[in-house]
Amino acid sequence: MTDDVSASEPGIAAIGAYTPRLRVDAAAFEEAWGRFDAAGVQAKAVPEADEDALTMGVAAAQRALDAAGRDGEAIAHLAFATTTPPMAEEDLTPRLASVLGAPADAATRTLTGSTRAGAQALAGALDAGPWGRPAEQADSIGLVVVADSPRGAPDSEIEHAAGAGATAVVLAPDGAGTVVDRAAHVESAPGSRFRGAGDAETTGLGITQYDREAFTTALGGAADSLDADLSGVDAAAVQSPDGKLPYRAAGALGVDTETIAAGETVSHLGDTGAASAFLGAASAFDDGAERVLLAAYGSGAGANAFVVDGAVPVSAALSGEDQLSYAEYLRRRGEITTGEPEGGGAYVSVPAWQRSTPQRHRLVAGRCPDCCALNFPPGGACRDCGGRPDAYERVELPGQGTVEAVTTIAQGGAPPEFVEQQSRSGPFLSAVVALDGPDGGGVSVPTQLLGDAEAVEIGTRVEATIRRIYEQEGVIRYGFKMQPVGRRR
Repeated sequence: MTDDVSASEPGIAAIGAYTPRLRVDAAAFEEAWGRFDAAGVQAKAVPEADEDALTMGVAAAQRALDAAGRDGEAIAHLAFATTTPPMAEEDLTPRLASVLGAPADAATRTLTGSTRAGAQALAGALDAGPWGRPAEQADSIGLVVVADSPRGAPDSEIEHAAGAGATAVVLAPDGAGTVVDRAAHVESAPGSRFRGAGDAETTGLGITQYDREAFTTALGGAADSLDADLSGVDAAAVQSPDGKLPYRAAGALGVDTETIAAGETVSHLGDTGAASAFLGAASAFDDGAERVLLAAYGSGAGANAFVVDGAVPVSAALSGEDQLSYAEYLRRRGEITTGEPEGGGAYVSVPAWQRSTPQRHRLVAGRCPDCCALNFPPGGACRDCGGRPDAYERVELPGQGTVEAVTTIAQGGAPPEFVEQQSRSGPFLSAVVALDGPDGGGVSVPTQLLGDAEAVEIGTRVEATIRRIYEQEGVIRYGFKMQPVGRRR
């Protein structure tokens, strides 16, 4: 594809990037195993017990939409890519669309099974856009969300490198970034990295030279198919299973190692799977790069390459703030926890939960038509006037509030449905929060509160974030929790 063809494609309006706050470093693995097998990785990001690919993707998407100055109602095309979907079989784009407030008729795509799934999602979105009827195209956007949290056997190179993170790309006709060239290449190279049906851990045959050749040949083939001159790129964001392999592909890609270093995140985030090259691109644009090569690879083997020009706005949360020991890391991964106790917790049927998703996903309250008080959830008698209106006015709350009461749920004190979370993450905070109304006023709700007890008190300002609430009947329940403003989203 040449620069002339790119003029008909939507541009990149903004990029959002998110990584968990938790980190574990190479020294923790060396102390536990006597070695650390992830070459070039100094530390890696670790999801909290209530984080997964979907929640990280939501955080990245919200950042991207904010950076682009758009909201979910403008989404006409929504793609979600990951190799680690929280549910092996269930389309998660409806949940993603629900949280973001995307229209019910938005085109949705889910891609998985390869670490180049994000690149394939981006290529598909570019092929599909612009979207909507001609009169609506200027306001319609595409959103590509790429999130991953790979894992391997505890003593494997893959597990030692495995990190976590998410990126979201907003595509719009007026985007500041332009995909001036893109190409793909496939080579048959089975066994370089794979995960069998029903397995939770990724593995490989460990044939070093074979893996290197598959990697460099696929990426080099994609780069060779580009018409753009790669000697002028400011950064090359290359798929990074570890900290050395991207540099071995420098010659095949036609760039130098300094250019690859300008787009790498693996040294401090680890192998972020399908999100790897996208996080590298986000980091590079955030550092001021204006011409970036994004080169994604998936074992099997195939590669996609994109050349992006422009000063793309970025909203990123890539720094780590909480360091874990190796034992704490194993707890977060669920390796040494027992799960929910027999008997289960308070039962909420899936249909009942589904009816409350507007409240749990987007904080939709109801305004009483008689006294104008906010009710959350809407329904039944008004909490202020006691009236029973036929219908409440639908009101979406801004997502911030003030702590009115807070307590720590210590070890052994959690309701059964939250025991798994507590055993992995430790004691957690439960609070009553006065959620702000859109035009003044507010409404009090009970919620979990993220953060340390020492950093939260009555009067602390907090904001909503989406996390896993619990799993029941094999179905993951997602909803809002609150966290101190500015902590992380």
